[in-house]
Amino acid sequence: MSTTKRIGILTSGGDAPGMNAAIRAVTRAAIYNGIRVKGIYRGYKGLVTGEIEEFTNHHVSNIVQRGGTILKTARCLEFKTPEGRKLAYDRLVEEGIDALVTIGGDGTLTGARIFAQEFNYPIIGLPGTIDNDLYGTDMTIGYDTALNTIMECVDKIRDTATSHERLFFIEVMGRDAGFLALNGAIASGAEAAIIPETSLEKDQLAEMIENGFRKSKNSSIVLVAESDVTGGAMGVAERVKKEYPQFDVRVSILGHLQRGGSPTAQDRILATRMGIAAIEALLDDQRNVMIGIKNDQITYVPFSQAIKKDKPINHELLNTLRVSSI
Repeated sequence: MSTTKRIGILTSGGDAPGMNAAIRAVTRAAIYNGIRVKGIYRGYKGLVTGEIEEFTNHHVSNIVQRGGTILKTARCLEFKTPEGRKLAYDRLVEEGIDALVTIGGDGTLTGARIFAQEFNYPIIGLPGTIDNDLYGTDMTIGYDTALNTIMECVDKIRDTATSHERLFFIEVMGRDAGFLALNGAIASGAEAAIIPETSLEKDQLAEMIENGFRKSKNSSIVLVAESDVTGGAMGVAERVKKEYPQFDVRVSILGHLQRGGSPTAQDRILATRMGIAAIEALLDDQRNVMIGIKNDQITYVPFSQAIKKDKPINHELLNTLRVSSI
């Protein structure tokens, strides 16, 4: 039987649609199982400074449909130091918190792993990031909503691209991963996607041009992942202007549009399932794992794997885009 009597919950890193649904699920699953809940505001920063509040069902009512995070999020340089993490641990002891549930991406899980090792402290992580770049889970909380936002934006941009016979490079998030760019391109009927996973293997832009890119079309849209590897949409556009001056080139950077909005049904369901699974993991005396989903089944992924292993892109999707965009 688990000895967990009170848990803390926090969100950290970039916000993602569905985080509130996860907060709600964790809180209600804990209360359902007789565990008290404390909400920690502004991520690890709030843990250090003591921005902590007792949570009840009332605190998480009417939030499943809201984007962002009611617990807020912030950077915390202090938590990156041993002294800062000791302050955080002392705060947890002072508040009587037996275990933590953290919701966030790679940085959040990295901080959780270090803290758990230093203080032998039980932590369960939920993958909350629109980038979908955490190993061990098919989907992360927020990815589906961001993908739908990208699709809607590209649909609108296509209207003006067609009207003016232009080549649009649209930059989407995904600093180290091309999931949003690749799947966004397929969903929106874009002609190509430039992603970091294949930029190192070949010159994607030259390949597109050489394969008769735009030969039968009066306008084109290319999605570009925001990455030092790809050069981002601005970098690609500048190159096209120099090497292919016949193209009328425009750039659109979607930016933080992708993080906002009410979460889709898929993200709400995923976040709810993962939130309940986090409490079940603690009741089963599991610790220092990320809740994942594989083939629609909940899985438990050690922090070391979720953080250190690169999540591979499905190369079949590259061919899907290539064939469907002729």
